Amino acid sequence: MNHSNSTVQKWSVSSRIFHWISAVLLLITWGMILLNENIGGSSYMSLHKAFGISLLCWMIARVINRLFTKAPPAAPAPKWQTGMAHLTHFALYAILIAMPIAGLLMSVYGGRPVDIFGVFQIPVFVTPDRGMARFYNDLHTDIIWPMIIIFTLLHIGAALYHQFIKKDNLIARMK
Repeated sequence: MNHSNSTVQKWSVSSRIFHWISAVLLLITWGMILLNENIGGSSYMSLHKAFGISLLCWMIARVINRLFTKAPPAAPAPKWQTGMAHLTHFALYAILIAMPIAGLLMSVYGGRPVDIFGVFQIPVFVTPDRGMARFYNDLHTDIIWPMIIIFTLLHIGAALYHQFIKKDNLIARMK
């Protein structure tokens, strides 16, 4: 079944903006860590942290927006697919909030304040503890990061499935 853009009920403008800026912030944050690992220099790590905190703030605002913004009707799908869609979206929201929190805690437990674009710093607000810093590092890099990759790929894969296999133009809801 092929639907034109005019028959697709879109997400609100605010929800679409939150969606796409979240994706951009995640890509920039990831890009900064790649640059840090491949080129080095503290400026990339500092930017990685600043964009990570920006993503955290953006996601909190996104959750608030989601609480007050009505979703378009669910696309026709088997119950298991609808359930997987809800699970994937919930997981993405949760891990995109948990990831920067874990990174922030890794830094402050490591005794390092987090600089936000040279405008202000989040100070060390806990007693530095190498064991806790390692715990949050492991959570940040070894648990949450792979989850972000998995759930993002599931999300993109489902969107592509709807666009190119089901041909129901579901992607137009987020354009």
